[in-house]
Amino acid sequence: MSALYMILGTLVALGVLVTFHEFGHFWVARRCGVKVLRFSVGFGTPLLRWHDRQGTEFVIAAIPLGGYVKMLDEREGDVPPAQLEQAFNRKSVRQRIAVVAAGPVANFILALLFFWLVAMLGGQQVRPVIGAVEPGSLAAEAGLQAGQEIVAVNDKPTSGWAAVNLQLVRRLGESGTLSVDVREPGSTLDSQRQIVLKDWLKGVAEPDPIGSLGIRPWRPVLAPILAQLDPKGPATAAGLQIGDRLLALDGQALDDWQQLVDRLRGMPNRSVTLQVEREGQRLDVPVTLAARGEGEARIGYLGAGVQGVDWPPEMLREVSYGPVDAVAESFKRTWAMSLLTLDSLKKMLFGELSVKNLSGPITIAKVAGASAESGLGDFLNFLAYLSISLGVLNLLPIPVLDGGHLLFYLIEWARGRPLSERVQGWGVQIGISLVVGVMLLALVNDLGRL
Repeated sequence: MSALYMILGTLVALGVLVTFHEFGHFWVARRCGVKVLRFSVGFGTPLLRWHDRQGTEFVIAAIPLGGYVKMLDEREGDVPPAQLEQAFNRKSVRQRIAVVAAGPVANFILALLFFWLVAMLGGQQVRPVIGAVEPGSLAAEAGLQAGQEIVAVNDKPTSGWAAVNLQLVRRLGESGTLSVDVREPGSTLDSQRQIVLKDWLKGVAEPDPIGSLGIRPWRPVLAPILAQLDPKGPATAAGLQIGDRLLALDGQALDDWQQLVDRLRGMPNRSVTLQVEREGQRLDVPVTLAARGEGEARIGYLGAGVQGVDWPPEMLREVSYGPVDAVAESFKRTWAMSLLTLDSLKKMLFGELSVKNLSGPITIAKVAGASAESGLGDFLNFLAYLSISLGVLNLLPIPVLDGGHLLFYLIEWARGRPLSERVQGWGVQIGISLVVGVMLLALVNDLGRL
């Protein structure tokens, strides 16, 4: 079923985002009097095609990894004299800028719509209550303690752990002071703690912002009784079975599943001994752990899981908005995610954030499937994030992207004449090299995660 969700989720995500992006170009081009020859969703062999009254060919093609709008243009072929006024290259600079910018703008509009729907749908969030603080960690030095609820980070309210993580992600690779407002158990008063950062998680692949501060979120106690096993994982290879109760790891008692998870994280590829209780008997089972992740982010992997439990009602909160309030919330989320995307790109460029955080089509497909399986709200959130990413990336001033065309047209507007064909050609060659290089890097990262 997960594979089906991944396929359908990916097709829907790419189909919706690409169609809306290209429709932005198409709609504004028509309004500017440009003749549109073809509107294609996908590349390669056409699977379905039809024409409208104005002669535009609409195509759904076999490879759903993009799309394009082909307009009448003298630079791409002969144009009949009667249609010259409908050629894209004959339009004013302002009109050409409007047509090119319309695609990324459409992505931001779509994100606003999705975030508006998500805000109205609402949902449950886990209150960001600290379950434990590691001794000697950044959080411990700042005075954070178990039982406190994090109500704000850098003066931004945090209704759940996702909001806490979002605010922390913004500080990756930075130095300075991180302010955390907390509320003591049973109190209505907030107090502020200051965490000192220095090149925090700079260049780390797959960073864990919350965990790296030494904070462990509160979770209900999970009995360490195995309920799931990876058929190809170390636990299965060692002979562990569903129903086994884990009593100790290398002689240290286990009362909670999270204890085991926290200890195993620092043991990639290590050999350990698990004491288990099976049908009333105690057994010592040697296990050679596997590893997940790369470099400093490598963690130990057992390949086993336990049965989940219900969260106490007091640890959950319902968050939803009315139609009007949801508009403001959607603008706030879109703006925040746009800034975060730009900031992340800047940090990758300057080495503050690892380029291994770049994701390609494989990761997008996996996240699309997981979010689709999780429910409508999660899938709409994913679509909004992806739409913002597409909008921001397309506005980068790199030739071959929309932002590169905008750069050429803005220069033309300022100079009163366009750049020479030779200079534009050089720019396009550089742009293609950059885009292909980034795509290959993202694909390599995807394969590494597999």
